[in-house]
Amino acid sequence: MSIRQISLIGAPTDIGAGARGASMGPEALRVAGIAATLAAHGLEVADRGNLAGPANPWLPPEGGYRHLAEVTAWNQAVHDAMLAELRADRLPILLGGDHCLGLGSISAVARHCRERGRKLRVLWLDAHADFNTSALTPSGNLHGMPVACLCGHGPQALVEMSGAVPAIDPKWVRQIGIRSVDPGEKRFVHEVGLEVFDMRFIDEHGMRHAMELALATLDANTHLHVSFDVDFLDPDIAPGVGTTVRGGPTYREAQLCMEMIADTGRLASLDVMELNPALDLRNQTAELAVDLIESLFGKSTLMRA
Repeated sequence: MSIRQISLIGAPTDIGAGARGASMGPEALRVAGIAATLAAHGLEVADRGNLAGPANPWLPPEGGYRHLAEVTAWNQAVHDAMLAELRADRLPILLGGDHCLGLGSISAVARHCRERGRKLRVLWLDAHADFNTSALTPSGNLHGMPVACLCGHGPQALVEMSGAVPAIDPKWVRQIGIRSVDPGEKRFVHEVGLEVFDMRFIDEHGMRHAMELALATLDANTHLHVSFDVDFLDPDIAPGVGTTVRGGPTYREAQLCMEMIADTGRLASLDVMELNPALDLRNQTAELAVDLIESLFGKSTLMRA
């Protein structure tokens, strides 16, 4: 049964990123009309406003991590806010902010699934695998590490946030649209058996087949979480991100991806991450993101059986 009550949670920080500006992402999504767009589909939308957290000190990495204390504080705030909405049987949408916040969000979802005895499937829509560690990272930026931390590879404060270590099993994750993975990270992804539908797979087999495999075996007891990094999209259509990588999904491929997720009726939580209005053109990336989110919640060209 699909959830009809939506909560928007803003997390205005670029604390884990290598470029400033993702802190303005939540407001750009609001300006692009996310609340009204979802409400037009008969959903009850409550905007919870923005979370508060430490300012970005913009310091070099220490011990392989940049801003670890601040990243931990922001993720704890995200975790607590997401968990409160899930426990109230609402569907939370996290408006990022950089993708390090996916750690707090999915930690909350994993905790909630344990409490309810539900299975979890995470779709990670991204140009990057985000499976770096302090030993592998070229930058120390924590927005390149959330999936590794969720799988138990990272600093104690982050890996323990869900109340269990690891928060998730790599087998629960499906990564889609990947096309930029660091050399050491590539080996690590292979070692842990992460299921990745990279752009070569999508080029060879099509988005439909990739999504059929990514969504296989979902059942009524599965909580589907989508973590949507806007750099998943090709930068020709979505320039407003700090980490553009050419060769991403086209508009139609992205729409198909979202519509197939909607068709499952299992979507129960969502992150929208890494939107950087400072790098955008007249808010077009935010407007595209809202268009795609609308498709996640049932917009389609025709009535379908």
